[in-house]
Formats: sequence, structure tokens, C-alpha cells
Amino acid sequence: MPVTGKARGFSDFVVYVDESGDHGMANIDPNYPVFVLAFCIFYKGHYLSTVVPKLQQLKFDYFGHDLVILHEHEIRKEKGDFRLFKNRADRQAFMGRLSTLIDDSNFILASCVIEKHRLNRQEEAENPYHLALKHCLETLFDLVKEKGQEKLVTHVIVEKRGAKEDDELELEFRRICDGNNKYQHDLPFSIRMAAKTSNSAGLQLADLVARPIGRHVLNPTQSNQAFDVLRRKFYCEGGRQAVGDGYDQWGLKHLP
Repeated sequence: MPVTGKARGFSDFVVYVDESGDHGMANIDPNYPVFVLAFCIFYKGHYLSTVVPKLQQLKFDYFGHDLVILHEHEIRKEKGDFRLFKNRADRQAFMGRLSTLIDDSNFILASCVIEKHRLNRQEEAENPYHLALKHCLETLFDLVKEKGQEKLVTHVIVEKRGAKEDDELELEFRRICDGNNKYQHDLPFSIRMAAKTSNSAGLQLADLVARPIGRHVLNPTQSNQAFDVLRRKFYCEGGRQAVGDGYDQWGLKHLP
């Protein structure tokens, strides 16, 4: 019989991470004064059988190949490969297809938004990325424990940003997992870093969800169709019976 992931000590989940906004505190953008970290948590079976092939099909249909990497900023600004839209209707059709793909992809969201402009002096001394990372890893642990997989290793995939930043992130990740968390015990997570050119379906979806979350926290009453698609994906207080509700300060944490 083939050796399964569980037999090797791996959980049924894989996590893809991306961010939105600048984690620096020196110059805060008044139009977007937040830092968002988003964890997209997939069941590996669904990711392999459904998410990846659907994303590949979208790329073949619109671009004729699958080398295009979906970046929220480039799509929104119609840059690079995304200058292909001939008119507004063509662009809306693409966005509709992309929205449906995200809606149909079963993943669980754990996100943390740092409202940098509202931090007090002591909080300002902390790195917003590290602060958000701790909260997201704690939420991830809540999930794997709920699923009875807290003894198995879950891999957390992040995109490389630069040698110095990557070293600092890995150090902080390991520090949190070694007990510097609200549970004060080890967390069963392993970090893996991927190059920006890796063309990972999971990282691309994480990139697409981060900014709508930030916009919602900044202005929760403003119409936000992209966020509306995400509401039912957040980890929430009431479990699967309460999806779309009870996620505030659970799957969607915002500080302060």
C-alpha cells in the first residue's frame, strides 16, 4: 500500500499565506493605513482535485497557457498580462469567472488586520507582520485542534520577499511555534518559502483575498463584492453551522 501523508506525520491541511499593505511604521499610507495577513487553509485532497485544475483552466481559457501569475494589483490596475481586456464587459466577465472560482474553492480563512494608524506607542514598536503572524498561527492551531490534527505537521507556505526579511520571518515563525503564543506550548507548523515565480495556485488565491479584507476593515459599510464572497470562508465561532457569521475576531482578527 502507498505511504500516506498522515503515515508520515503530515496533516490533511496545507496553508498558503500572503499580505496586503506595507508592514513598515515609518510612513503610513493615509489611503490604506493597514497591514493584512491572510492564511488560506486548504484540505489537500480538494486543493489537488478541484482548486488547481480550475485555476489552470481559467488561465488556458483567457491566456492560452498557464504561466500567468494572478496578482491582485496587476489585475486591478490592468497591468502586464491583464491588459488583454478589450472592453469593460470583457473585464467584468473575467472578474466574474475569477470570483466564481474563489467562491467554489473550499478553503478556510484565518486573517489578521493591523490598523497601523490606531496603534498606541507601545504597539507601534512591534513589527506588524510578526504581530499578525502570531494571531494567524494561533487561529490555525484552533482549527487543527478542532479537526483532531494537532499532533500532525501542517506546512505553511509563504512567498519570499528578500534574504533579510525571509530570515527575520523564519526566526519569528519558529519563535512563535516554540512557545511564544497564547497557549505557551509548541505549535505543529513548519514554514516553507516559495519564490515569487513559483506559480503556486494557493499563493495566488491568498494574494487575491488579502486586499478585500483590508478594505472591509477600513470601511465595513462600503460595498465590497470581493469581501462578500469571502464571508463564508472565515473560521468562525460556531463551526460549519455558523459560516458567514461569528467570524469577527475569530477568523478575522483586527488590532487594536
